[in-house]
Amino acid sequence: MLDKKRIISIDVSSGTYNQFLEEILALAQARKSSYVCVANVHMLLEAHQSKDFQNIVNTADLVTPDGMPLANSFKLLYNQKQDRVDGMSLLPRLLKQSEERNLSVYFYGGSQVMLDRVEAYIRENHPTLTIAGLYSPPFRPLTPDEKEATAVAISSSGAAIVFVVLGCPKQERWMSDMKGKIPAVMVGVGGALPVLVGLQKRAPEWMQKNSLEWFFRLCQEPKRLFKRYFKTNTWFLYLLVKELAKKRN
Repeated sequence: MLDKKRIISIDVSSGTYNQFLEEILALAQARKSSYVCVANVHMLLEAHQSKDFQNIVNTADLVTPDGMPLANSFKLLYNQKQDRVDGMSLLPRLLKQSEERNLSVYFYGGSQVMLDRVEAYIRENHPTLTIAGLYSPPFRPLTPDEKEATAVAISSSGAAIVFVVLGCPKQERWMSDMKGKIPAVMVGVGGALPVLVGLQKRAPEWMQKNSLEWFFRLCQEPKRLFKRYFKTNTWFLYLLVKELAKKRN
């Protein structure tokens, strides 16, 4: 398993992009009950506010540096170069490799409309990939019986990878709760799935490389995201500067 480095409040795995990809596929092939957090600034700050959620992230089998701020923090805090391992590029590569390695996949979360688009996308782009299941859960907390039924259904489907689309922090809490109950690697892909199937657009590559993907999303949904981004980005910069000062002292 890849080593981890503490970035303010969460332990983020370190390694090359391909090492992350192979680690996830190895967990899938072994049918190991495990989960992967695809971490960005939002997740880090959620963990900073909640010790319970921090523990969920820090006990994940892998925590990928999804956003450039987290990837760049390795250089600032540890003088270590770190690849960005973002959900939007990781998801299509995992689908391609799953098809080539005969690993079945399951999609949990999101609306039925989106899951229908996902199924159509896979049939067209990955015709030999086995879809073990697609399930849109109710938009409310599940009862204990429903949780048990969900675990049984996914386990019996034969899925090797479960892509979880509930958004942070809900999807991370769900994966932690299901660890040990589902013999598969669970990957929280959040907003990557609607982008993959064309329901949302992704920022141009030059914006991705220059840590401006958040700005592209802000331009798409200014009313919903302005307050969130202003608050989270400002708070993250404050905490990062504080952490740098602590290290220098």
